[in-house]
Amino acid sequence: MKLDLSKHNANGTLKNGVFKEFFKDGSVSCVGKFVGGEKTGQWKYFLLNGTLKAIGRYKHGKLIGPWKWYRDNGELMQTGGFDDNQKKTGVWKRYHPNGKLYDEGAYANDKKVGEWRTYDAKGKLTKTKRYKPPK
Repeated sequence: MKLDLSKHNANGTLKNGVFKEFFKDGSVSCVGKFVGGEKTGQWKYFLLNGTLKAIGRYKHGKLIGPWKWYRDNGELMQTGGFDDNQKKTGVWKRYHPNGKLYDEGAYANDKKVGEWRTYDAKGKLTKTKRYKPPK
């Protein structure tokens, strides 16, 4: 039987404790914690240039709560959150490369709901769309 290397160490035991993974050049690609082979608590992911790529939490190996994603230059790219079932929930925002808000709106159970607004690179509102609540 092949081991799930995402949950097990090379010796076959479940991963526990602080975990770091590295790029080929030796720089850190991610850091977080395992409990019983499951990602838990805060995890940080990095780009090859050392810039933070993403930060958020895991619970029982699933994304949960607020997360942030960043561009190569360190600028915020997107924010959003996940519920206990790893489904998108709450307010999500994406940003233009210049840092201005691109769009914003809410998710419920992985579906867009309510009013979503889209903006141009100068911050001017260009589009508004309404989504029905999921059934």
